[in-house]
Amino acid sequence: MTTAVDAPALVSRVGHYYRLDDTYEVGREKIREYARAVQDYHPAHWEEDAAVALGHTGLVAPLTFVSIPAMAANKHLFESVVVGYDMFVQTEQVFEQHRPIIAGDRLITDVELSSVRRIAGKDLITVTNTFTDQAGETVHTMHTTVVGITGEEVDPAITEAVQNSMMHGVNVFGRGETEADEPGETPLRPAGEVRLASPARTPGTTLGFEDLSVGMELPLRDAHLSRGDLVNYAGVSGDNNPIHWDASIARLAGLPDVIAHGMLTMGMGAGFVSGWTGDPGAVTRYGVRLSQTAVVDATSGGAIEFTGKVKSLDPETRGAVIAIVAKSGGRKIFGLATTNVRFR
Repeated sequence: MTTAVDAPALVSRVGHYYRLDDTYEVGREKIREYARAVQDYHPAHWEEDAAVALGHTGLVAPLTFVSIPAMAANKHLFESVVVGYDMFVQTEQVFEQHRPIIAGDRLITDVELSSVRRIAGKDLITVTNTFTDQAGETVHTMHTTVVGITGEEVDPAITEAVQNSMMHGVNVFGRGETEADEPGETPLRPAGEVRLASPARTPGTTLGFEDLSVGMELPLRDAHLSRGDLVNYAGVSGDNNPIHWDASIARLAGLPDVIAHGMLTMGMGAGFVSGWTGDPGAVTRYGVRLSQTAVVDATSGGAIEFTGKVKSLDPETRGAVIAIVAKSGGRKIFGLATTNVRFR
């Protein structure tokens, strides 16, 4: 049974904050699993010697790896605080990498409901995850914006279909497991200084800053996704939403067919850039606004074409802003995507 969305009550909860009690330990093999799932074969994700040669102390996690601990951490928020919706559609993602995450890091994850906006009759909900290492320094900040979808926009048969198809113990809608929190005083982030980690090393980029020019184009990358790739990503990442592997449920959700995870396509986009720069740890920011879905056919799969160019240069920071274009089926699936990279 769908619970009506109480928009004023939800807005009043902006700033709702909690920290997970347990830490997330970044494993070497998990890094490799995730790199494989997003088709990122940069040696720094796979070979310790290659990572050390770039100045890292161990295998480097792909930029979008933090989506794994974030998904587990955000579960309570979407089950007990942001309630009344039948499903959520990811629309925008921002990653701020203060220093690369390395195998062996023990991450503390914070969750904050940072914004609720109503635009064109849709509720846009932004959640901010902050990842702090064992030294008490914030190594990564991630902002996720989703659109809350209510029952009027979804075939009511989807609820039963999802419940009948999901693996035991997994509940996409979070129903029947927990009760919504009673309205009350919103717990806020404790006051205090936030210590951001700073990358002390010189980036190990293939090109130096002086080699760059505005308008320089990155080599095109043609990528392919199969249904098996989607199932693998769902298992590795923990994003088990059946619209990514069950065509009948995807159609009940109003989609033409099974679609690729937005975070999967973003991970592939990040790998596209780091493959050109030569150092995945050189990225300081990566923002993507999703505009279309990437459909993955059961027989022919789905193709994504990545292109990019240098948009601007900053001599003071030796940094560049790179614009990324991703197309699938002739449509741009990234409405706007840029990444900030430091160069040697």
